[in-house]
Amino acid sequence: MLLFRKRRARLEARTRQAAVTGYVGVDGRAPVSEAGRQLLRKAFPDHWSFLLGEIALYSFIVLVLTGTYLTLFFDPSMSEVTYRGSHVPLQGLQVTKAYESTLHISFEVRGGLLIRQMHHWAALVFVAAIGVHLLRVFFTGAFRRPRELNWMVGVTLFLLALLEGFGGYSLPDDLLSGIGLRTANTIVLSLPLASTYLSSFIWGGPFPGHVLIPRLYVVHVLFVPGLLIALISAHILLVVHLKHTQWSAPGKTDRNVVGQPMFPHFTAKSSGLFLMVFGVITALSGLAQINPVWAYGPYRADQSSTGSQPDWYVGFLEGALRLMPRWENTVAGHTVMWNVLLPAVVLPALLFLVLYLYPYVEKWVTGDPREHHLCDRPRDRPTRTGLGVAALFFYAVLLTAAGNDVIAAGFRMSVEALTWIFRVAVVVGPVLAFLVTKRVCLALQAHDRRLLEEGEETGRVSQNVSGGISDSHRPIDATRRYRLLVRDIPRPLPHPGERAPRRHRLRARLSGWYYRDRVDMPATTEEHREIAGRTLDPIAGREEE
Repeated sequence: MLLFRKRRARLEARTRQAAVTGYVGVDGRAPVSEAGRQLLRKAFPDHWSFLLGEIALYSFIVLVLTGTYLTLFFDPSMSEVTYRGSHVPLQGLQVTKAYESTLHISFEVRGGLLIRQMHHWAALVFVAAIGVHLLRVFFTGAFRRPRELNWMVGVTLFLLALLEGFGGYSLPDDLLSGIGLRTANTIVLSLPLASTYLSSFIWGGPFPGHVLIPRLYVVHVLFVPGLLIALISAHILLVVHLKHTQWSAPGKTDRNVVGQPMFPHFTAKSSGLFLMVFGVITALSGLAQINPVWAYGPYRADQSSTGSQPDWYVGFLEGALRLMPRWENTVAGHTVMWNVLLPAVVLPALLFLVLYLYPYVEKWVTGDPREHHLCDRPRDRPTRTGLGVAALFFYAVLLTAAGNDVIAAGFRMSVEALTWIFRVAVVVGPVLAFLVTKRVCLALQAHDRRLLEEGEETGRVSQNVSGGISDSHRPIDATRRYRLLVRDIPRPLPHPGERAPRRHRLRARLSGWYYRDRVDMPATTEEHREIAGRTLDPIAGREEE
Protein backbone atom coordinates (compact mmCIF):
# COMPACT_ATOMS: atom_id res chain seq x y z
CA MET A 1 0.00 0.00 0.00
CA LEU A 2 2.83 2.33 0.90
CA LEU A 3 4.53 1.50 -2.42
CA PHE A 4 1.44 2.55 -4.39
CA ARG A 5 1.22 5.84 -2.46
CA LYS A 6 4.86 6.66 -3.25
CA ARG A 7 4.34 5.88 -6.94
CA ARG A 8 1.22 8.07 -7.04
CA ALA A 9 3.05 10.89 -5.29
CA ARG A 10 5.95 10.68 -7.77
CA LEU A 11 3.47 10.62 -10.68
CA GLU A 12 1.64 13.70 -9.35
CA ALA A 13 4.94 15.52 -8.85
CA ARG A 14 6.07 14.74 -12.41
CA THR A 15 2.70 15.81 -13.82
CA ARG A 16 2.82 19.05 -11.85
CA GLN A 17 6.38 19.76 -12.99
CA ALA A 18 5.46 19.02 -16.62
CA ALA A 19 2.49 21.37 -16.42
CA VAL A 20 4.62 24.16 -14.92
CA THR A 21 7.34 23.63 -17.54
CA GLY A 22 4.80 23.66 -20.37
CA TYR A 23 3.09 26.79 -19.05
CA VAL A 24 6.40 28.62 -18.63
CA GLY A 25 7.38 27.62 -22.16
CA VAL A 26 4.12 28.86 -23.68
CA ASP A 27 4.08 32.02 -21.53
CA GLY A 28 7.57 32.88 -22.72
CA ARG A 29 6.35 32.84 -26.32
CA ALA A 30 2.82 34.25 -25.92
CA PRO A 31 1.24 36.71 -23.43
CA VAL A 32 -0.67 33.97 -21.62
CA SER A 33 -0.29 35.34 -18.08
CA GLU A 34 -1.15 38.90 -19.05
CA ALA A 35 -4.17 37.93 -21.14
CA GLY A 36 -5.38 35.45 -18.51
CA ARG A 37 -5.02 38.01 -15.73
CA GLN A 38 -7.04 40.61 -17.65
CA LEU A 39 -9.68 38.11 -18.69
CA LEU A 40 -10.16 36.60 -15.23
CA ARG A 41 -10.62 40.03 -13.64
CA LYS A 42 -13.06 41.27 -16.27
CA ALA A 43 -16.27 42.51 -14.66
CA PHE A 44 -19.62 41.28 -15.95
CA PRO A 45 -22.77 43.29 -15.10
CA ASP A 46 -25.22 41.20 -13.12
CA HIS A 47 -28.48 41.59 -15.06
CA TRP A 48 -30.62 39.00 -16.84
CA SER A 49 -30.81 40.97 -20.10
CA PHE A 50 -27.09 40.42 -20.70
CA LEU A 51 -27.67 36.66 -20.86
CA LEU A 52 -29.47 36.83 -24.21
CA GLY A 53 -26.23 36.87 -26.17
CA GLU A 54 -24.97 33.90 -24.18
CA ILE A 55 -28.10 31.92 -25.06
CA ALA A 56 -27.31 32.56 -28.73
CA LEU A 57 -23.71 31.40 -28.19
CA TYR A 58 -24.68 28.21 -26.37
CA SER A 59 -27.38 27.28 -28.88
CA PHE A 60 -24.75 27.74 -31.61
CA ILE A 61 -22.51 25.27 -29.76
CA VAL A 62 -25.40 22.78 -29.73
CA LEU A 63 -25.82 23.42 -33.47
CA VAL A 64 -22.17 22.65 -34.17
CA LEU A 65 -22.19 19.47 -32.07
CA THR A 66 -25.42 18.06 -33.52
CA GLY A 67 -24.57 19.19 -37.05
CA THR A 68 -21.22 17.39 -36.86
CA TYR A 69 -23.02 14.18 -35.92
CA LEU A 70 -25.55 14.54 -38.75
CA THR A 71 -22.84 15.02 -41.40
CA LEU A 72 -21.65 11.48 -40.69
CA PHE A 73 -24.89 10.05 -42.12
CA PHE A 74 -26.33 12.67 -44.52
CA ASP A 75 -25.82 12.25 -48.28
CA PRO A 76 -26.47 15.51 -50.19
CA SER A 77 -26.71 13.82 -53.58
CA MET A 78 -29.75 14.47 -55.80
CA SER A 79 -29.40 11.13 -57.58
CA GLU A 80 -32.67 9.20 -57.45
CA VAL A 81 -32.98 5.79 -55.79
CA THR A 82 -35.86 3.52 -54.82
CA TYR A 83 -36.62 3.86 -51.13
CA ARG A 84 -36.44 0.55 -49.29
CA GLY A 85 -35.98 1.79 -45.73
CA SER A 86 -37.96 1.05 -42.60
CA HIS A 87 -40.71 3.67 -43.14
CA VAL A 88 -43.33 1.48 -44.85
CA PRO A 89 -45.63 4.17 -46.35
CA LEU A 90 -42.79 5.48 -48.55
CA GLN A 91 -41.32 2.15 -49.63
CA GLY A 92 -41.02 1.79 -53.41
CA LEU A 93 -41.05 5.54 -54.14
CA GLN A 94 -38.36 7.21 -56.22
CA VAL A 95 -36.56 9.66 -53.92
CA THR A 96 -33.25 11.49 -53.92
CA LYS A 97 -30.38 10.24 -51.80
CA ALA A 98 -30.67 13.44 -49.73
CA TYR A 99 -34.24 12.58 -48.78
CA GLU A 100 -33.39 8.88 -48.29
CA SER A 101 -30.49 9.68 -45.95
CA THR A 102 -32.73 12.04 -43.94
CA LEU A 103 -35.23 9.20 -43.44
CA HIS A 104 -32.33 6.87 -42.60
CA ILE A 105 -31.15 9.28 -39.88
CA SER A 106 -34.69 9.64 -38.52
CA PHE A 107 -35.65 5.95 -38.36
CA GLU A 108 -32.55 3.78 -38.49
CA VAL A 109 -29.62 5.67 -36.90
CA ARG A 110 -29.55 5.24 -33.11
CA GLY A 111 -30.60 8.58 -31.63
CA GLY A 112 -30.73 10.09 -35.10
CA LEU A 113 -34.22 11.58 -34.84
CA LEU A 114 -33.40 13.18 -31.48
CA ILE A 115 -30.19 14.70 -32.84
CA ARG A 116 -31.99 15.90 -35.99
CA GLN A 117 -34.69 17.59 -33.96
CA MET A 118 -32.12 19.04 -31.55
CA HIS A 119 -30.35 20.56 -34.55
CA HIS A 120 -33.57 22.11 -35.82
CA TRP A 121 -34.72 23.42 -32.43
CA ALA A 122 -31.25 24.80 -31.70
CA ALA A 123 -31.38 26.68 -35.02
CA LEU A 124 -34.69 28.28 -34.04
CA VAL A 125 -33.36 29.20 -30.58
CA PHE A 126 -30.15 30.57 -32.13
CA VAL A 127 -31.93 32.90 -34.54
CA ALA A 128 -34.47 33.96 -31.88
CA ALA A 129 -31.74 34.68 -29.31
CA ILE A 130 -29.78 36.81 -31.77
CA GLY A 131 -32.95 38.71 -32.70
CA VAL A 132 -33.97 39.38 -29.10
CA HIS A 133 -30.37 40.30 -28.22
CA LEU A 134 -30.34 42.85 -31.06
CA LEU A 135 -33.63 44.26 -29.77
CA ARG A 136 -32.15 44.61 -26.28
CA VAL A 137 -29.14 46.44 -27.71
CA PHE A 138 -31.39 48.70 -29.81
CA PHE A 139 -33.91 49.65 -27.13
CA THR A 140 -31.18 50.36 -24.53
CA GLY A 141 -28.94 52.34 -26.89
CA ALA A 142 -26.02 49.92 -26.49
CA PHE A 143 -25.18 50.41 -30.19
CA ARG A 144 -23.85 53.94 -29.63
CA ARG A 145 -20.21 54.95 -29.69
CA PRO A 146 -17.88 53.09 -29.28
CA ARG A 147 -19.96 49.99 -30.18
CA GLU A 148 -21.13 50.83 -33.70
CA LEU A 149 -18.80 48.22 -35.23
CA ASN A 150 -20.02 45.53 -32.82
CA TRP A 151 -23.62 46.40 -33.73
CA MET A 152 -22.80 45.87 -37.40
CA VAL A 153 -21.13 42.55 -36.55
CA GLY A 154 -24.31 41.51 -34.69
CA VAL A 155 -26.55 42.47 -37.63
CA THR A 156 -24.28 40.48 -39.97
CA LEU A 157 -24.51 37.49 -37.61
CA PHE A 158 -28.30 37.74 -37.74
CA LEU A 159 -28.24 37.86 -41.55
CA LEU A 160 -25.92 34.84 -41.75
CA ALA A 161 -28.09 32.97 -39.23
CA LEU A 162 -31.10 33.48 -41.53
CA LEU A 163 -29.11 32.16 -44.50
CA GLU A 164 -27.79 29.21 -42.50
CA GLY A 165 -31.27 28.34 -41.23
CA PHE A 166 -32.80 28.45 -44.69
CA GLY A 167 -29.96 26.30 -46.08
CA GLY A 168 -30.39 23.62 -43.42
CA TYR A 169 -34.18 23.71 -43.82
CA SER A 170 -33.77 23.06 -47.58
CA LEU A 171 -31.29 20.17 -47.47
CA PRO A 172 -33.71 17.20 -46.85
CA ASP A 173 -35.30 17.72 -50.30
CA ASP A 174 -38.79 17.01 -49.00
CA LEU A 175 -41.94 18.57 -50.43
CA LEU A 176 -42.01 21.45 -47.93
CA SER A 177 -38.38 22.48 -48.41
CA GLY A 178 -38.72 22.03 -52.18
CA ILE A 179 -41.55 24.57 -52.24
CA GLY A 180 -39.24 26.97 -50.39
CA LEU A 181 -36.51 26.44 -52.98
CA ARG A 182 -39.01 27.00 -55.78
CA THR A 183 -39.91 30.31 -54.14
CA ALA A 184 -36.20 31.15 -53.90
CA ASN A 185 -35.83 30.39 -57.61
CA THR A 186 -38.72 32.74 -58.39
CA ILE A 187 -37.03 35.47 -56.33
CA VAL A 188 -33.77 35.00 -58.25
CA LEU A 189 -35.66 35.13 -61.57
CA SER A 190 -37.20 38.47 -60.55
CA LEU A 191 -33.80 40.19 -60.61
CA PRO A 192 -33.41 42.45 -63.64
CA LEU A 193 -31.07 41.52 -66.52
CA ALA A 194 -28.97 38.77 -64.86
CA SER A 195 -31.85 36.68 -63.48
CA THR A 196 -31.76 33.72 -65.92
CA TYR A 197 -27.96 33.54 -65.88
CA LEU A 198 -27.84 33.61 -62.07
CA SER A 199 -30.59 30.99 -61.77
CA SER A 200 -28.83 28.71 -64.23
CA PHE A 201 -25.56 29.09 -62.31
CA ILE A 202 -27.08 28.37 -58.88
CA TRP A 203 -29.31 25.46 -59.92
CA GLY A 204 -27.05 24.11 -62.66
CA GLY A 205 -29.71 24.53 -65.32
CA PRO A 206 -33.52 24.76 -65.23
CA PHE A 207 -35.19 24.36 -61.84
CA PRO A 208 -34.94 22.07 -59.88
CA GLY A 209 -31.58 21.05 -61.39
CA HIS A 210 -29.23 18.47 -59.88
CA VAL A 211 -26.48 20.51 -58.22
CA LEU A 212 -28.20 22.84 -55.76
CA ILE A 213 -28.42 20.48 -52.76
CA PRO A 214 -24.70 19.50 -52.93
CA ARG A 215 -23.71 23.16 -53.30
CA LEU A 216 -26.07 24.22 -50.53
CA TYR A 217 -24.62 21.47 -48.33
CA VAL A 218 -21.10 22.88 -48.74
CA VAL A 219 -22.33 26.38 -47.94
CA HIS A 220 -24.30 25.11 -44.94
CA VAL A 221 -21.58 22.99 -43.31
CA LEU A 222 -18.46 24.92 -44.33
CA PHE A 223 -18.69 28.50 -45.56
CA VAL A 224 -21.42 30.03 -43.38
CA PRO A 225 -20.39 28.22 -40.14
CA GLY A 226 -16.82 29.41 -40.72
CA LEU A 227 -18.05 33.01 -41.09
CA LEU A 228 -20.27 32.62 -38.03
CA ILE A 229 -17.39 31.33 -35.90
CA ALA A 230 -15.14 34.15 -37.09
CA LEU A 231 -17.75 36.85 -36.43
CA ILE A 232 -18.75 35.40 -33.04
CA SER A 233 -15.08 35.43 -32.03
CA ALA A 234 -14.72 39.02 -33.23
CA HIS A 235 -17.91 39.98 -31.39
CA ILE A 236 -16.66 38.49 -28.11
CA LEU A 237 -13.24 40.14 -28.50
CA LEU A 238 -14.90 43.52 -29.06
CA VAL A 239 -17.08 43.00 -25.98
CA VAL A 240 -13.99 42.22 -23.90
CA HIS A 241 -12.13 45.22 -25.31
CA LEU A 242 -14.97 47.76 -25.15
CA LYS A 243 -16.47 46.42 -21.89
CA HIS A 244 -20.17 45.82 -21.26
CA THR A 245 -22.79 48.50 -20.99
CA GLN A 246 -24.57 48.65 -17.63
CA TRP A 247 -27.80 49.89 -16.11
CA SER A 248 -27.78 53.12 -14.13
CA ALA A 249 -27.32 52.53 -10.39
CA PRO A 250 -25.31 54.07 -7.54
CA GLY A 251 -21.61 53.66 -8.26
CA LYS A 252 -22.11 52.98 -11.98
CA THR A 253 -21.06 55.69 -14.42
CA ASP A 254 -19.92 56.10 -18.01
CA ARG A 255 -16.33 55.72 -16.80
CA ASN A 256 -16.38 52.32 -15.03
CA VAL A 257 -17.79 48.81 -15.20
CA VAL A 258 -19.24 47.37 -12.02
CA GLY A 259 -20.00 43.67 -11.84
CA GLN A 260 -18.85 40.24 -10.83
CA PRO A 261 -15.46 38.88 -11.94
CA MET A 262 -15.31 36.28 -14.64
CA PHE A 263 -13.89 33.67 -12.27
CA PRO A 264 -15.47 32.15 -10.30
CA HIS A 265 -18.82 34.00 -10.28
CA PHE A 266 -19.54 34.51 -13.97
CA THR A 267 -17.97 31.19 -14.98
CA ALA A 268 -20.25 29.27 -12.61
CA LYS A 269 -23.37 31.13 -13.75
CA SER A 270 -22.48 30.82 -17.41
CA SER A 271 -21.81 27.09 -17.11
CA GLY A 272 -25.19 26.63 -15.46
CA LEU A 273 -26.87 28.62 -18.24
CA PHE A 274 -25.20 26.43 -20.89
CA LEU A 275 -26.51 23.29 -19.20
CA MET A 276 -29.99 24.85 -19.01
CA VAL A 277 -29.97 25.77 -22.71
CA PHE A 278 -28.74 22.30 -23.63
CA GLY A 279 -31.39 20.69 -21.41
CA VAL A 280 -34.27 22.81 -22.74
CA ILE A 281 -33.31 22.12 -26.37
CA THR A 282 -33.04 18.39 -25.61
CA ALA A 283 -36.41 18.37 -23.85
CA LEU A 284 -38.07 20.20 -26.76
CA SER A 285 -36.50 17.75 -29.21
CA GLY A 286 -37.75 14.76 -27.26
CA LEU A 287 -41.27 16.05 -26.63
CA ALA A 288 -42.18 18.40 -29.51
CA GLN A 289 -41.99 17.04 -33.06
CA ILE A 290 -40.58 19.38 -35.67
CA ASN A 291 -40.10 19.06 -39.45
CA PRO A 292 -41.49 15.52 -39.98
CA VAL A 293 -40.17 15.09 -43.53
CA TRP A 294 -41.79 11.65 -43.84
CA ALA A 295 -45.21 13.30 -43.57
CA TYR A 296 -44.46 15.73 -46.43
CA GLY A 297 -43.00 13.17 -48.81
CA PRO A 298 -40.25 13.70 -51.41
CA TYR A 299 -40.22 16.86 -53.49
CA ARG A 300 -41.94 16.81 -56.86
CA ALA A 301 -41.83 19.93 -59.02
CA ASP A 302 -45.48 19.44 -60.08
CA GLN A 303 -46.82 19.09 -56.54
CA SER A 304 -47.59 21.50 -53.72
CA SER A 305 -49.11 21.11 -50.27
CA THR A 306 -51.71 23.28 -48.56
CA GLY A 307 -50.51 25.32 -45.60
CA SER A 308 -46.86 25.43 -46.67
CA GLN A 309 -44.97 28.05 -44.67
CA PRO A 310 -41.23 28.35 -43.99
CA ASP A 311 -39.71 28.68 -40.54
CA TRP A 312 -40.72 31.85 -38.72
CA TYR A 313 -37.47 33.77 -39.30
CA VAL A 314 -38.03 33.92 -43.08
CA GLY A 315 -41.82 33.86 -42.86
CA PHE A 316 -42.00 37.65 -43.25
CA LEU A 317 -40.75 37.29 -46.83
CA GLU A 318 -43.54 34.81 -47.58
CA GLY A 319 -46.07 37.24 -46.08
CA ALA A 320 -44.71 40.15 -48.11
CA LEU A 321 -45.00 38.08 -51.30
CA ARG A 322 -48.62 37.20 -50.52
CA LEU A 323 -49.61 40.81 -49.78
CA MET A 324 -47.95 42.39 -52.82
CA PRO A 325 -50.47 43.07 -55.64
CA ARG A 326 -49.81 41.74 -59.12
CA TRP A 327 -47.53 44.23 -60.85
CA GLU A 328 -45.37 43.53 -63.89
CA ASN A 329 -43.83 45.72 -66.59
CA THR A 330 -42.03 44.97 -69.83
CA VAL A 331 -38.94 47.12 -70.33
CA ALA A 332 -36.84 46.70 -73.49
CA GLY A 333 -38.23 43.22 -74.01
CA HIS A 334 -37.54 42.14 -70.40
CA THR A 335 -40.33 41.44 -67.92
CA VAL A 336 -39.80 43.11 -64.52
CA MET A 337 -41.78 41.26 -61.83
CA TRP A 338 -42.30 44.02 -59.28
CA ASN A 339 -44.67 41.78 -57.30
CA VAL A 340 -41.66 39.56 -56.44
CA LEU A 341 -38.73 41.97 -56.70
CA LEU A 342 -40.09 44.58 -54.26
CA PRO A 343 -41.23 42.35 -51.36
CA ALA A 344 -38.52 39.66 -51.60
CA VAL A 345 -35.43 41.63 -52.67
CA VAL A 346 -35.88 45.36 -52.15
CA LEU A 347 -37.74 45.13 -48.82
CA PRO A 348 -35.20 42.92 -46.96
CA ALA A 349 -32.33 44.90 -48.49
CA LEU A 350 -33.84 48.13 -47.14
CA LEU A 351 -34.52 46.58 -43.73
CA PHE A 352 -30.93 45.46 -43.26
CA LEU A 353 -29.58 48.73 -44.68
CA VAL A 354 -31.58 50.60 -42.02
CA LEU A 355 -30.24 48.27 -39.33
CA TYR A 356 -26.65 48.83 -40.43
CA LEU A 357 -26.94 52.61 -40.68
CA TYR A 358 -29.19 53.41 -37.71
CA PRO A 359 -26.38 54.02 -35.14
CA TYR A 360 -24.82 56.59 -37.44
CA VAL A 361 -28.18 58.21 -38.27
CA GLU A 362 -29.03 58.66 -34.59
CA LYS A 363 -25.53 59.96 -33.89
CA TRP A 364 -25.91 62.51 -36.71
CA VAL A 365 -29.35 63.57 -35.49
CA THR A 366 -28.16 63.86 -31.88
CA GLY A 367 -24.90 65.63 -32.68
CA ASP A 368 -23.32 63.77 -29.77
CA PRO A 369 -19.75 62.46 -30.36
CA ARG A 370 -19.28 61.13 -26.79
CA GLU A 371 -18.91 57.53 -25.68
CA HIS A 372 -21.85 55.97 -23.83
CA HIS A 373 -21.64 53.03 -21.43
CA LEU A 374 -24.87 53.44 -19.44
CA CYS A 375 -27.98 51.77 -20.86
CA ASP A 376 -31.00 53.89 -21.74
CA ARG A 377 -34.34 53.03 -20.25
CA PRO A 378 -36.64 52.57 -23.29
CA ARG A 379 -39.20 54.98 -21.82
CA ASP A 380 -36.58 57.75 -21.75
CA ARG A 381 -36.15 57.54 -25.54
CA PRO A 382 -39.79 57.48 -26.71
CA THR A 383 -39.08 58.12 -30.40
CA ARG A 384 -36.47 55.37 -30.69
CA THR A 385 -38.69 52.97 -28.73
CA GLY A 386 -41.67 53.86 -30.92
CA LEU A 387 -39.68 53.18 -34.08
CA GLY A 388 -38.59 49.80 -32.72
CA VAL A 389 -42.14 48.77 -31.79
CA ALA A 390 -43.42 49.95 -35.18
CA ALA A 391 -40.82 47.76 -36.90
CA LEU A 392 -41.84 44.79 -34.74
CA PHE A 393 -45.51 45.35 -35.62
CA PHE A 394 -44.62 45.55 -39.32
CA TYR A 395 -42.75 42.24 -39.04
CA ALA A 396 -45.59 40.62 -37.08
CA VAL A 397 -48.17 41.56 -39.74
CA LEU A 398 -46.00 40.12 -42.52
CA LEU A 399 -45.36 36.94 -40.53
CA THR A 400 -49.08 36.49 -39.85
CA ALA A 401 -49.90 37.15 -43.50
CA ALA A 402 -47.65 34.22 -44.46
CA GLY A 403 -50.39 31.95 -43.14
CA ASN A 404 -53.38 33.77 -44.60
CA ASP A 405 -54.66 30.59 -46.29
CA VAL A 406 -54.52 28.61 -43.02
CA ILE A 407 -56.18 31.45 -41.07
CA ALA A 408 -58.89 31.83 -43.72
CA ALA A 409 -59.64 28.10 -43.65
CA GLY A 410 -59.67 27.98 -39.85
CA PHE A 411 -61.98 30.98 -39.39
CA ARG A 412 -63.96 30.35 -42.61
CA MET A 413 -63.04 33.73 -44.07
CA SER A 414 -62.33 34.85 -47.60
CA VAL A 415 -58.60 34.74 -48.42
CA GLU A 416 -59.01 37.87 -50.55
CA ALA A 417 -60.73 39.79 -47.73
CA LEU A 418 -58.10 38.67 -45.23
CA THR A 419 -55.34 39.73 -47.61
CA TRP A 420 -56.82 43.25 -47.86
CA ILE A 421 -57.04 43.43 -44.07
CA PHE A 422 -53.34 42.61 -43.84
CA ARG A 423 -52.51 45.13 -46.59
CA VAL A 424 -54.17 47.90 -44.61
CA ALA A 425 -52.62 46.69 -41.33
CA VAL A 426 -49.08 46.62 -42.73
CA VAL A 427 -49.37 50.32 -43.66
CA VAL A 428 -51.53 51.75 -40.88
CA GLY A 429 -50.51 49.43 -38.04
CA PRO A 430 -46.85 50.54 -37.67
CA VAL A 431 -47.90 54.21 -37.58
CA LEU A 432 -50.46 53.55 -34.84
CA ALA A 433 -47.95 51.37 -32.97
CA PHE A 434 -45.40 54.20 -33.07
CA LEU A 435 -47.87 56.82 -31.80
CA VAL A 436 -49.25 54.60 -29.03
CA THR A 437 -45.77 53.50 -27.90
CA LYS A 438 -44.51 57.07 -27.77
CA ARG A 439 -47.52 58.15 -25.70
CA VAL A 440 -47.01 55.22 -23.33
CA CYS A 441 -43.32 56.10 -22.89
CA LEU A 442 -44.18 59.72 -22.09
CA ALA A 443 -46.87 58.57 -19.66
CA LEU A 444 -44.32 56.35 -17.90
CA GLN A 445 -41.96 59.32 -17.67
CA ALA A 446 -44.76 61.37 -16.12
CA HIS A 447 -45.33 58.54 -13.65
CA ASP A 448 -41.64 58.62 -12.73
CA ARG A 449 -41.88 62.37 -12.15
CA ARG A 450 -44.85 61.88 -9.80
CA LEU A 451 -42.88 59.26 -7.89
CA LEU A 452 -40.02 61.72 -7.41
CA GLU A 453 -42.35 64.54 -6.36
CA GLU A 454 -44.89 62.66 -4.23
CA GLY A 455 -43.26 59.33 -3.42
CA GLU A 456 -44.94 55.95 -3.70
CA GLU A 457 -48.30 55.07 -2.18
CA THR A 458 -48.27 53.30 1.16
CA GLY A 459 -51.78 51.88 0.82
CA ARG A 460 -52.97 53.76 3.91
CA VAL A 461 -55.99 56.08 3.59
CA SER A 462 -56.83 58.71 6.21
CA GLN A 463 -59.87 60.91 6.84
CA ASN A 464 -59.69 64.35 8.41
CA VAL A 465 -62.23 65.97 10.73
CA SER A 466 -63.99 67.58 7.78
CA GLY A 467 -64.59 64.25 6.12
CA GLY A 468 -61.90 64.60 3.45
CA ILE A 469 -60.09 61.42 2.43
CA SER A 470 -56.44 61.32 1.40
CA ASP A 471 -53.85 58.65 0.83
CA SER A 472 -50.35 58.73 2.25
CA HIS A 473 -47.04 58.47 0.40
CA ARG A 474 -43.46 57.71 1.37
CA PRO A 475 -40.29 58.82 -0.43
CA ILE A 476 -38.81 56.28 -2.82
CA ASP A 477 -35.52 54.67 -1.82
CA ALA A 478 -32.19 56.16 -2.90
CA THR A 479 -31.39 53.44 -5.45
CA ARG A 480 -34.66 53.91 -7.30
CA ARG A 481 -34.36 57.71 -7.16
CA TYR A 482 -30.87 57.43 -8.64
CA ARG A 483 -32.14 55.25 -11.49
CA LEU A 484 -34.92 57.70 -12.34
CA LEU A 485 -32.73 60.80 -12.23
CA VAL A 486 -29.46 59.65 -13.82
CA ARG A 487 -30.36 59.57 -17.50
CA ASP A 488 -28.74 61.10 -20.55
CA ILE A 489 -31.33 62.56 -22.92
CA PRO A 490 -30.00 65.03 -25.53
CA ARG A 491 -31.63 68.38 -26.06
CA PRO A 492 -32.94 69.14 -29.57
CA LEU A 493 -30.42 70.95 -31.74
CA PRO A 494 -31.17 74.66 -32.26
CA HIS A 495 -32.53 75.69 -35.62
CA PRO A 496 -29.62 76.99 -37.75
CA GLY A 497 -31.75 79.55 -39.59
CA GLU A 498 -33.46 79.56 -42.94
CA ARG A 499 -30.24 80.47 -44.79
CA ALA A 500 -28.37 77.46 -43.46
CA PRO A 501 -27.68 74.51 -45.81
CA ARG A 502 -30.59 72.16 -46.29
CA ARG A 503 -28.86 69.25 -44.53
CA HIS A 504 -28.39 71.39 -41.40
CA ARG A 505 -32.05 72.38 -41.37
CA LEU A 506 -33.09 68.74 -41.91
CA ARG A 507 -30.84 67.69 -39.06
CA ALA A 508 -32.39 70.25 -36.72
CA ARG A 509 -35.93 69.18 -37.64
CA LEU A 510 -35.11 65.50 -37.09
CA SER A 511 -33.44 66.34 -33.78
CA GLY A 512 -36.57 68.19 -32.67
CA TRP A 513 -38.75 65.26 -33.74
CA TYR A 514 -36.54 62.85 -31.81
CA TYR A 515 -36.07 64.77 -28.57
CA ARG A 516 -38.70 67.53 -28.34
CA ASP A 517 -41.24 65.41 -26.43
CA ARG A 518 -39.91 64.65 -22.96
CA VAL A 519 -40.79 64.90 -19.29
CA ASP A 520 -38.09 66.60 -17.19
CA MET A 521 -37.46 65.20 -13.73
CA PRO A 522 -37.50 67.42 -10.62
CA ALA A 523 -33.90 67.60 -9.43
CA THR A 524 -31.99 70.07 -7.32
CA THR A 525 -29.00 72.02 -8.62
CA GLU A 526 -26.67 69.71 -6.72
CA GLU A 527 -28.37 66.65 -8.24
CA HIS A 528 -28.05 68.16 -11.72
CA ARG A 529 -24.30 68.58 -11.17
CA GLU A 530 -24.01 64.99 -9.95
CA ILE A 531 -25.97 63.69 -12.96
CA ALA A 532 -23.68 65.64 -15.31
CA GLY A 533 -20.68 64.08 -13.59
CA ARG A 534 -22.10 60.57 -13.83
CA THR A 535 -22.80 60.91 -17.56
CA LEU A 536 -19.59 62.79 -18.34
CA ASP A 537 -17.59 61.74 -21.38
CA PRO A 538 -15.40 58.79 -20.32
CA ILE A 539 -11.72 59.51 -19.72
CA ALA A 540 -8.80 57.28 -20.56
CA GLY A 541 -8.17 54.46 -18.14
CA ARG A 542 -11.56 53.10 -17.20
CA GLU A 543 -11.79 51.35 -13.87
CA GLU A 544 -13.35 47.97 -13.17
CA GLU A 545 -14.73 46.90 -9.83
